[in-house]
Amino acid sequence: MSGAILQEVAHRPWSLPQAPWVMAQRWQDLLFAHWPLPPAALAALLPPALELDTFDGQGWLGVVPFRMSGVRPRLLPAVPWLSAFPELNVRTYVRLRDRGVEKRGVYFFSLDAANPVAVAIARRTFWLPYFRAQMRLHDDGRTIHYASHRTHAGAAPADLIAGYAPAGPVYRAKPGDLDHWLTERYSLYTVDGSGRPYIGEIHHVQWPLQPA
Repeated sequence: MSGAILQEVAHRPWSLPQAPWVMAQRWQDLLFAHWPLPPAALAALLPPALELDTFDGQGWLGVVPFRMSGVRPRLLPAVPWLSAFPELNVRTYVRLRDRGVEKRGVYFFSLDAANPVAVAIARRTFWLPYFRAQMRLHDDGRTIHYASHRTHAGAAPADLIAGYAPAGPVYRAKPGDLDHWLTERYSLYTVDGSGRPYIGEIHHVQWPLQPA
């Protein structure tokens, strides 16, 4: 991970963890698609240990397709056949108090990926609901064309066909705005087989956003 990224911390809502980072990755060609939903409908789908986070009293469901590259553990190089693949996550937003600090983060209902090895590692190591899928992502220079078809044995079916393109200039969301609330998240949450919550600390520069 670039030292410059780790030095850019003024935008973070809490300090970087003291422990060394364990994984680096790059997200590209990404779409944040969101829909408001009644809080009770989303809260009913969460593990009991997690509390739904809301914006102006509204819950939010996100569908986020993107292309992942440069995926690698600390001290190891990226491997071409393992380190780059499309991914699709379906998520909502939660909060949990960690060591006296309330941390607002992401809870994933599902994460589909086109790399079966990465899926197996994530499911076994991080308790994340990853699923194998056939996926295609193509940039024709104007529009990102994205298709995903879940193929994971025993899993509920899930498909997405989408096209998206920039529709305005790049901007940085301001604290207090919905776009900032949805995208500036620095932790993810999952639970193990007994329902015990785990936090994954995340660091990234502030998202450069464009309307699409």
